[in-house]
Amino acid sequence: MSTLLKNRFVQAIFLSALFLQVGIWIRNFAVLLFVMEKTNGDAFAVSMISVAEFVPIFIFSFIGGTFADRWRPKRTMIWCDILSAVSVFVVLITLVVGSWKIIFFATLISAILSQFSQPSGMKLFKMHLNEELIQQAMSIYQTIFAVFMVFGPVLGTFVFQQFGIDVAIAITGVAFLLSAAMLAFIPADHSMEKEKKGSTLLEEMKSGIRYVLAKKELKLLGLCFMAAGLAIGLIQPLTIFLVTERLVLAKENLQWLLMANGIGMIIGGAVSVLFSKAVPPQRLLMIGMLASAIGMGVVGFSTNLSLTLGAEFFNGLFFPCIQIGINTLILQNTKAEFIGRVNGTLSPLFTGSMVLTMSIAGILKESFSIVIMFELAAILFVFGMLAILPIYNLKAPKQGGPMLAKE
Repeated sequence: MSTLLKNRFVQAIFLSALFLQVGIWIRNFAVLLFVMEKTNGDAFAVSMISVAEFVPIFIFSFIGGTFADRWRPKRTMIWCDILSAVSVFVVLITLVVGSWKIIFFATLISAILSQFSQPSGMKLFKMHLNEELIQQAMSIYQTIFAVFMVFGPVLGTFVFQQFGIDVAIAITGVAFLLSAAMLAFIPADHSMEKEKKGSTLLEEMKSGIRYVLAKKELKLLGLCFMAAGLAIGLIQPLTIFLVTERLVLAKENLQWLLMANGIGMIIGGAVSVLFSKAVPPQRLLMIGMLASAIGMGVVGFSTNLSLTLGAEFFNGLFFPCIQIGINTLILQNTKAEFIGRVNGTLSPLFTGSMVLTMSIAGILKESFSIVIMFELAAILFVFGMLAILPIYNLKAPKQGGPMLAKE
């Protein structure tokens, strides 16, 4: 652990993630509350925020991943943060002198740029860390996100209520610039593989798809992604009905379920740091999928608040296992020059599956029941776990450390 935390790359990428999460959560909740305030809670206007977040994943994920494989990752991430900050400040100026509807632009541009930045971040982990440190680093990285799952909404709501939308957007822009500044301390980019030059963008996109189809581990991971996406899409829009129908409580009590889940994620992320090196990533992923199936099954049946809170905590406790397992499997089983395209291929599988079931969740709930929906989600998580079973005994490929040490 001490070796990991003394690593210059680790220090810089974690501080960058910290500032980035501050900006994202303040922006997300300030935009949400501002739009609700301006439209008197119009459901269509609020839903457009989610559209601005998810649509870029479909359109730009694979393109962004391909370009991330072409460009230097450190430079790409820094420019994405700077451009996000610039777009936010442009939105701020327009808010002051023009229409409030420009606020959707802030979310849309950041979401597009993240499709280029996120796979570049994955490449940096492989570039600067030994293989045995990657999983532990991912554990800490995911814990940062888990902490903001709990405290991010509180932070965003506080800033908006105390200072208003203009200050919230300004703080978001400053946070993005600070993230870029932290990334500047990452050691310089270096060539990781001898890549063939002269190929077109379309040829590289095709080669990325062929690479995923040729790798058993990545194909199975894709099936796991789809199962998890279908499951989460089924229940994400319906969680409020657990409170109003199963627990027969006011809708405001949803916050306690979210808090229990978030606290579980923080603890789970912290614990995973301690044992992640001892557990192969595919087994970590299977543990997380099984735990999610059990937790969702209990949540769906429960009519007792304490039991539901306990199950939500249980879900959150093991959710980092899924995130860490997936990211580590991708990094361990993907050549450096394909990381962006692999990420750009697998991410839309998850998001597309989730949006598909989200779009029909309300109809299915009316036809069946909230219990059936959660039990179906639990079954889908079991299918996702079974998809990974053929690589249960997979050993991590020996790669001998970061490529920097080989040069």
